[in-house]
Amino acid sequence: LEWTINRRHRRSVKKLRESIKGKSELRLHLGCGPNLKPDWINIDLFAPNTDAQLDLREAWPFPTDSASHVYSEHVFEHFEHPVEVRHFLAETLRVLRPGGTMDIGVPDTEWPLKAYGNDSDDYWRLANSGWHPPFCETQLDHINYHFRQEGEHKYAWDAATLTNELQKAGFVSIERRVFDPSLDLERRKLGTLYVRAKKSS
Repeated sequence: LEWTINRRHRRSVKKLRESIKGKSELRLHLGCGPNLKPDWINIDLFAPNTDAQLDLREAWPFPTDSASHVYSEHVFEHFEHPVEVRHFLAETLRVLRPGGTMDIGVPDTEWPLKAYGNDSDDYWRLANSGWHPPFCETQLDHINYHFRQEGEHKYAWDAATLTNELQKAGFVSIERRVFDPSLDLERRKLGTLYVRAKKSS
């Protein structure tokens, strides 16, 4: 699998270096899946029909200070902490131009932890209505699925933890934000923690 991933990544690096030549402003949509944004560079390692299939654990093939905006939704939790997470943030900061924006959305871990033990909390109704698979029967089953998603999730985030990691990476003007329909998927509105941060000018 790793050999296949590496080969796919290298093909995309070569293709991207040609396609971004002469572009004065880049906007990067990381881990886009099938949700392509017009006028963005849509990147996903596993989804076909994207602009690039990059392994974001590797060096990113974008020039320093070249992107005005970097966006990811329900992707960051799939990276191991601390090594992969810090590489992801360091590369984001590097490719952003001064004053550029990073928007990141992750599953909000504060909600299920606060809901634990309270049968009437809406979290359990939503988790049982299709968010989580049928094998999740108890509240702790649901929390385990939130944290692990059958091995796909590598780290859980709340606002304080994400803000702390962004600050350590060198981001500024870090703020939790509300759902933005011009950027975010409607089906992700509930249960997602959205944070916006900047690269210093």
